[in-house]
Amino acid sequence: MKYLILRRITQIAILACFAFGTSLFVQGNLSSSLWFSTIPLSDPYAVLQLLCAGLSVSVSALGGSVLIGALIILAFYALFAGRAFCAWVCPVNLIVDFAAWVRRKLDYQGSRVNLSKNTRYYVLALSLLLSFILATPAFESISYIGIIQRGVIFGTISWLMVAFIIFVVDTFLSPKATCSHFCPLGAFYALVSRFALLKVKYDFNKCSKCYNCVNICPEKQVLSMVGKQSASVNSGECIRCGRCVEVCNDDALNFNIFDLQRSKK
Repeated sequence: MKYLILRRITQIAILACFAFGTSLFVQGNLSSSLWFSTIPLSDPYAVLQLLCAGLSVSVSALGGSVLIGALIILAFYALFAGRAFCAWVCPVNLIVDFAAWVRRKLDYQGSRVNLSKNTRYYVLALSLLLSFILATPAFESISYIGIIQRGVIFGTISWLMVAFIIFVVDTFLSPKATCSHFCPLGAFYALVSRFALLKVKYDFNKCSKCYNCVNICPEKQVLSMVGKQSASVNSGECIRCGRCVEVCNDDALNFNIFDLQRSKK
């Protein structure tokens, strides 16, 4: 459970920073922020929408460069952490994980709307196209991620309806529909995370083939090597949540920095 606990601490701590640290060390939100009056951080997907809309991102925002902030975040996830934003930062993850837990507790096998994993990539492309056509950041204008984060930070109640809809959809209509099938931000990070250094490594020789890891994984396709051959999870769609590592009683799955251990053998 250590990774789950660490994820919850991280997610809640980030929300708390934005909610209570505004006048102390941070300004802004997940889309664009300035930390310690020095370090700009920006959502690269949001900046990409701005660029498609023909809007300038060279000007300063909150005292820092939006473009520089986007490059910092992009480099962190693309080069090291992969799609970890979805599991460790995004507030929506709290809702969809709770929905998955409820579904398991109820052993609910009801309505299941079949959505292609590629749907999120179509939504990503459409959001960029609409941003260009409408000259406004299309997804940012309606982002449920932003609605929930701002609602929690500013203490409004409108976000509760959005959160409830996501919970109902993921619990009773299609498990992990929001994050694994629809979210364009998740699609964006999946595309840029293919070569990130932090990976989950699978050891076939230790595996008893219980498949607990596959059953718990929100992106089951990334564990296609389980029961077949030793390999690292190279798919950018892995969210580095660590659930597969936690449920593996064989120590066959572990986080690894891109096979650096291989050089020691």
